[in-house]
Order: sequence, then C-alpha cells, then structure tokens
Amino acid sequence: MPLFSTGSRVSQVQYGTGTVTYANEYHTIIEFDEAGLRTFVTERVELTRSDTEAPVRVKKKAVRKKAVPVAAPVAAVE
Repeated sequence: MPLFSTGSRVSQVQYGTGTVTYANEYHTIIEFDEAGLRTFVTERVELTRSDTEAPVRVKKKAVRKKAVPVAAPVAAVE
C-alpha cells in the first residue's frame, strides 16, 4: 500500500472519499466527507486516489454559556 501524503484526496470502499490528515508506516488517519474522522492500519487499508474536490467545511462559532447569577448569602437568623 503506497503511503499517501497529508492533504491527499483518497477513496475507500466503505466510507467514500476523504482527505488524508495524517499518515505514517503504522497508521493512516482520514477525514471522510460523510463519515468523519477514521483511523486505519496503513498496511491493511485499501485506498485509491480521488480527483474529487474537498467540500468546504464551515467552522462553527463557539457558543458562550450565559453566566448564572450567584445568590447573595443569606444572613443567619437568631
């Protein structure tokens, strides 16, 4: 199995097309267009080069949680 470089577009039978995000002699990590991030054993995964364009991913804005008001301590009644 040839080692694909980071950023290469590939296709895999079960998950479809994706982009290689990391590859070494042991593991290959691919961000698939439909199936998300998957890790494979480099020696065993069957990949083919793909000519499809990577989809444009929109980054989600972080949603800030609203501050919860803290109640003032209640004075002890004697």
